[in-house]
Amino acid sequence: MKVTTRGSFPISYESLRVKQKVRGGVHHQGPNEIGVLGVSGIVKMIKAVMMMNTQGKPRLAKFYDFLPVEKQQELIRSVFSVLSSRPENVSNFLEIDSLFGPDSRLVYKHYATLYFVLVFDGSENELAMLDLIQVLVETLDKCFSNVCELDIVFNYSKMHTVLDEIVFGGQVLETRSDEIMKAVEEISKLEAASNSISLVPKSVSGWRGGR
Repeated sequence: MKVTTRGSFPISYESLRVKQKVRGGVHHQGPNEIGVLGVSGIVKMIKAVMMMNTQGKPRLAKFYDFLPVEKQQELIRSVFSVLSSRPENVSNFLEIDSLFGPDSRLVYKHYATLYFVLVFDGSENELAMLDLIQVLVETLDKCFSNVCELDIVFNYSKMHTVLDEIVFGGQVLETRSDEIMKAVEEISKLEAASNSISLVPKSVSGWRGGR
């Protein structure tokens, strides 16, 4: 799934990037927390990231507001219903207030057998969000050498690692594919080192001591 080299963002995210990354579990941004601020001082927020195939099966879905699993599944089905009924030659942008609440927008791109979807609020720049999808796909291409649907299915944990380096808690953290890859590779090395540590069971240790 090759993509062309992306251009610069319509808005510079360099000054907006969150420098501190929360690693201790999923973070849900509260209404009083300081997030990534736009020119107007409004907290910029991504509501959901989804990947689904052309049959409507979700391959990855992450919601940055708490929603029951049943509601998440309902939203995924509704989004697919909307996307699958749209002609190829129409805009990639949608207002989707009826599903995600007031001032909600959706942008998507269709690559091969997959839809890549971002849902965000009105304070986000639509073209920047479209470019962010391309950053994600470009990074996945580097991870899996021309990513396909099966790569996503069988590398679920790595997919979340990549996504968390780009968006965390509904905020854009990084937009440079090379920097994202460096972080993902460092995490992979730590995981490999952790898995290589062998712990001797007490029963084996006791057996050796009794010989």
